[in-house]
Formats: sequence, structure tokens, C-alpha cells
Amino acid sequence: MFLSLRVFLPLLTASAPSSSANREGGAEEESLAVGGQAVMEGIMMRNGAHLALAVRKADGGIVALVGPWRSCFRASLTQKRWLRGFPVLVDTLINGIKALNKSAELAAKAEGQDIKGWQLVLTLLAAVGLALLLFVVVPHLLTIGLGWLSIAGDMEGLSFHLWDGLLKFLMFIGYIAAISFVPDISRVFEYHGAEHKVISAYEKGEDPITPGAAARYSRLHPRCGTTFLLFVLGISILLHALTVPALLSLWTPESALQKHGLILLFKLMLMLPVSALAYEAIRAGAQVQNPVAGFLMRSPGLVLQLLTTREPDYRELEVALVALREALGDEAAARIETAPYERRNLGAKENGDSGVEVV
Repeated sequence: MFLSLRVFLPLLTASAPSSSANREGGAEEESLAVGGQAVMEGIMMRNGAHLALAVRKADGGIVALVGPWRSCFRASLTQKRWLRGFPVLVDTLINGIKALNKSAELAAKAEGQDIKGWQLVLTLLAAVGLALLLFVVVPHLLTIGLGWLSIAGDMEGLSFHLWDGLLKFLMFIGYIAAISFVPDISRVFEYHGAEHKVISAYEKGEDPITPGAAARYSRLHPRCGTTFLLFVLGISILLHALTVPALLSLWTPESALQKHGLILLFKLMLMLPVSALAYEAIRAGAQVQNPVAGFLMRSPGLVLQLLTTREPDYRELEVALVALREALGDEAAARIETAPYERRNLGAKENGDSGVEVV
């Protein structure tokens, strides 16, 4: 069950790196470029071009895998406002899926299993197919059914796309609520909460950062990937409702199949501006100082995070601190107190270098 959900989890449990801010107690401005993602029995942290994956092994020990953050795009594009949203989305998915694969591989090896490459490929294809079925095909078919009941209009009208968007939103919420009852996913959501807590402790200037200090912070965070997905969903609903009828007013294929194909292609093309707008919205919402405006922008995502996060325990916070410490390296402006752990190269073979013990 966990493997069939790995495509959705990178965005549900990811946190975007923040922009520069002043750390409390520090004289200089420092870039807080730390983002994270919960994985199976662990957490991945990113600090600029550095990536750290901390996992709790079956024997209770913690291993930290360190390596570079892989990007499919030039650095200038991933940092350019109003263009960076889609590249960041793609890079998050690719690196997030790899991290999930690695954490699942470690867990499977601990259980005496072996995950084959073809099994992972089939799992990813099945997950993508499930996403298209749940969030594209089914809402569209249900909206057609509402049209037959004279509730929703045809595709040329605003009503059809508003109903289609509402059904997508309800299915999205229902999906998250349903998978939260899966034990493996519930554990991931606990690590998601731990990730938020340690990042918040670092951003607020805790020194030293300990599991106890991090535990005092909220498990909710305004830059969470859950919030990003909510912005994506909301903006896409508005754009689809406004632009698809406009497109069909300019040209409507005679064939119903061609009409559906045109709309699908057009919606896929809109993913670029939608992701760009959503990314800038979540970054802006995290920096708004006005309490009323900030509340209005952040509260929907924070409420949704009540579904995608759980309160972590002490051991999960220990793993999160290892990931943070390894991601920051010598850049950490605060002392990060961790339990002993083993550091390995992310690209090393499991039967290769045993790593270095870190205390």
C-alpha cells in the first residue's frame, strides 16, 4: 500500500525552502534555505544543493545518507520569480520519489526483502494512473452526470468547470483523509510533523536545538507542500473555470472526443502558470506581516495539514534533527544536538562502505 502512494507523498509531506530572514540573536542576515520531506521511517532535508536523508533502521540505529540535490533545470531558472514554480515542482517530485524509494529499500532489506527496479517502475506507473483516474477522469465523469441531472451545465459554460473543480477538491480531501488510516502513511505523517517542528525551531533561533526544544513548536508550517497543493488546486479551479469556456468559444471541435482531448491538453499546459502562481502565493503567504492578511492566506493550508501531520514522538524528532544537522553541515548557526548516528554517501551501495559513526 505504501509503494502505491509514493507519487503523492513527496508533495503532501514536502516543505519549500524559505527566503532570507533574520535569526533571533544573530547580527547578520542569513538565508534559511532549508526544506524537508517525510519518508518511510525518516526525513529528507534539503539545504541549497545539499541533500540529507536520515532513516531509523530496524535495529533502532539512525543512518544519514548525504549527497547532492539533483535538478533537471538551470539554477537561474529555479530561482527566477514567476518561473520557478514548475521547475521546483518537478525537482521536488524527482528527488522526493528517489528518497522514498531509498527509505523503502532500506526498510525492505531490513525485513529480508529485495525491491526490484521493474517493481518500482510498475508501482510508479500504477500510482500515476491512479492519480489521473481519481483527480481527472472520475470528477469529469461525475460532472457529466450532474449535467444529465440538470445540475451542472455543459463544458462551454462556467457551471461545468466549477462543479468539476469542487468534485476534485472533495476527492482530494477524501483521499488524504482515507490514506491517513493506513499505518505506514500514519507513521510518515508523524515524521512530517517532526520535520515541521525542527525546521521551525531552527528558523526561530533555538540554540541549542534538541528534541525537547523542537517538541514545543507546532507540527504545522506555512510552507508545507500540502499548502502548495491546496494553492495549486484552488488556482487551477479558477483558471479552468475562466479559460476553458473562453477557449471553446473561440473554437469547438465537432467531435466530442476531440473536444475532451483539447480540454485535457489545455489543462495540462496550464500546469506551468498554475504551479508558478501557487509557488509564489505560498512564499508570499509565509512572509506576510499583516496579521489579518497572513491569517487569510495561511489558515486554509494549516487546517489541511491537520490531516497530513501527526504529533511525533521523541525518537522521530531525533531522526529529524539528524537530517537537519547533515543538511546544514557547517552552515548551522545553532548547535544541533543529535543522538549517535552513522553517516554514509547517498550513492554508496548497501554492501559497500559502512559509513562513519557520528556522535
